[in-house]
Amino acid sequence: MPDLHPLIILAVGMTTVILMIAMLRMNAFIALITSAVVVSLLAPGDLAVKINRVAAAFGSTAGSIGIVIALAVVIGKCMMDSGAADRIVRGFLSLLGEKRSSTALMASGFVLSVPVFFDTVFYLLVPLARSMHRRTKRHYLKYAMAIAAGGVVTHSLVPPTPGPLIMADNLGIDIGVMIMVGSLVALPAAIVGMFFSGWVDRRMNIPMRPLGGELSEPEPLEDNQLPGLLVSILPIILPVLLVSTNTIVHTMAEGAVEGSNLSRAAGIAAVLGDVNLAMLISAAIAMLMLKSKRALTNAQLAKVVEVSLMSGGMIILITAAGGAFGAMLKAAQIGPAIENLFKGDGGRPTDGLMLLGLGAFIASMIKIAQGSCTVAMITSSAMIAAMLTSTDTLGYHPAYLATAIGGGSMIGSWMNDSGFWIFVKMTGLTEAEGLKSWTPLLAIVGLTGVVVSFLLASILPMT
Repeated sequence: MPDLHPLIILAVGMTTVILMIAMLRMNAFIALITSAVVVSLLAPGDLAVKINRVAAAFGSTAGSIGIVIALAVVIGKCMMDSGAADRIVRGFLSLLGEKRSSTALMASGFVLSVPVFFDTVFYLLVPLARSMHRRTKRHYLKYAMAIAAGGVVTHSLVPPTPGPLIMADNLGIDIGVMIMVGSLVALPAAIVGMFFSGWVDRRMNIPMRPLGGELSEPEPLEDNQLPGLLVSILPIILPVLLVSTNTIVHTMAEGAVEGSNLSRAAGIAAVLGDVNLAMLISAAIAMLMLKSKRALTNAQLAKVVEVSLMSGGMIILITAAGGAFGAMLKAAQIGPAIENLFKGDGGRPTDGLMLLGLGAFIASMIKIAQGSCTVAMITSSAMIAAMLTSTDTLGYHPAYLATAIGGGSMIGSWMNDSGFWIFVKMTGLTEAEGLKSWTPLLAIVGLTGVVVSFLLASILPMT
């Protein structure tokens, strides 16, 4: 069988993913692993190893991100059940006051969506938005949209949520750098989203409607039933501090004499700042907090962990399948083909900033087609990684490429996105109102993330 052109293989791989997810309604894991097999069969190489290399790439990706995702799910579940997430929200409301309640709700969504999945965060915070509306008699839509703006942006840009985590793995980005750059890009995007929420609220003036059926509103816990603020936020900030410190100390220790104090500090930081150990320590704190606050037996605590890990298993499968898909695209020699396609005058590659726009565009198209931000990030970063022969030729740190893709993955959210339905059903909005509020909100937030990525890549390239 003659070798196909790499761009034809890329088109076949993209079409297979989108067709299976968007039209055949297949599970994302099945779609991605099938596409990886298809691409591998079409790529150059010995026929006898074409299927085995898919499994090898799947195992490699699962080994690099599986522990982190599993522990993040445990942390999120323990924080929800112990009341720690609720305590963080009330802490923001107490700090900022009722007049800035939309800012407090946005900040709560921003922080909680780092270890907790967006849909869970939204379930937690919507009752607070409804409670604030009863108190103020206004701004209901603004409160709900502010939660969405804060939550969706860190979900799409800051590890350890699966999308940013697999983008970092695909593009060879240090997790500490990805956390810092993702947060740097996410903050202005969330702020823009909050102001846009106020603008939409003034024009739509949607009343708060009763939630029917099974969407009953949970009774809020009393303050004395919640853990303290410091211990509540510790499972979030501790891994961020440990991983970021490792990145900073490692950078400072480059070129240091072996055996020096700085060299020894770098060794200690490398152990404590390993993302797997940092997340394990954080998970232990979250589990102890839940056990203590809710007086659980060891068996009851084990059951909570078991339930959370079962839900995290599917996420690990999807992200590992996405990594295998990306590895097979690399095996198809798509990188050199794209480099030749986009060479400028004199045979030199065009500006690396073009890849930022291309990554955001691909992510947006995949998002529109199949609805999932995470799948859009996984697939797009795999494709862009396959196009890169080396990140050194970009002219900027690849973390900006990841944040541009993350921004693009938010653009184009509509009725095929589960987040759209969570927003609509939990707020009591109609589908038409959701398309006029949720859809443009995510487009504005995502576009801001892309623009900020462009600006930082130009002004602060970190090369």
